[in-house]
Amino acid sequence: MASAGNVFDHGRHGTSLAKVEQATRCCATSPVDAQSPPKPLLVAAPCDAGEYPVVLFLHGYLCNNYFYSQLLHHVASHGFIVIAPQLYTVSGPDTTGEINSAAAVIDWLAAGLSSKLPPGVRPNLTAVSISGHSRGGKVAFALALGHAKTSLPLAALIAVDPVDGTGMGNQTPPPILAYKPNALRVPAPVMVIGTGLGELPRNALFPPCAPLGVSHAEFYDECAAPACHLVARDYGHTDMMDDVTTGAKGLATRALCKSGGARAPMRRFVAGAMVAFLKKWVQGKPEWLDAIREQTVVAPVVLSVVEFRDE
Repeated sequence: MASAGNVFDHGRHGTSLAKVEQATRCCATSPVDAQSPPKPLLVAAPCDAGEYPVVLFLHGYLCNNYFYSQLLHHVASHGFIVIAPQLYTVSGPDTTGEINSAAAVIDWLAAGLSSKLPPGVRPNLTAVSISGHSRGGKVAFALALGHAKTSLPLAALIAVDPVDGTGMGNQTPPPILAYKPNALRVPAPVMVIGTGLGELPRNALFPPCAPLGVSHAEFYDECAAPACHLVARDYGHTDMMDDVTTGAKGLATRALCKSGGARAPMRRFVAGAMVAFLKKWVQGKPEWLDAIREQTVVAPVVLSVVEFRDE
């Protein structure tokens, strides 16, 4: 039987993290370079030659994609290529632009991704998995539900503390939650990861970063099978980010959201849970996810919720 703890440590692959600039044109009539993406990207990949599944990771609201660099490295070290676009610099409440931008990145993968990878590393593009944190988790759901058409089928969906607005009745457009059982009929297996502290305010000045009624529990409750739901009891909404997040936005990830303290345990948990889920549903290797289900004590955090809705 696989050790559930294996996925919570870095895998056997060395990894690279490449920064890829978006396509530009010198004038309105010049062609766009097909090998350059429609948005700036971080590409985390194994350094060993071989073919690997592809995972899209979408950042949270007003965050930078490089705030998740350590998480991206961890997932890639287990044999996945992780694409993290920077969807915007500043954005309002409407997520339609982010949904369309993420879809454009997926459509670019077949033409341009191979040229951005280490020598001998090849992407398996028979399907793509989509993941995202916070508002990026909502965007991931929107893509999976067909709010924007993409050229690749969906292999799996992972939402990390997803948020659909500031509270019930205050969803950001387009709303994803319908408040009906099995309303979110995603055409692929779904993992929802939640935080115990995300629903609590940092202090009297700031509202919760993942408010009750529009966050992980509601997303899971509306998912049809197969789906699973894991909640880290003692950690907050941004605790899976890098140990150091710089600049004003980086400081905000500490100042605005209630935290469980050191980020490393939560980051190891989120990355490991992602890997275990992808191994089962993308690679047909269920033993790591099954082991977590049966031996929750091996997780580097205390889990207050462990739910599986089997197919």
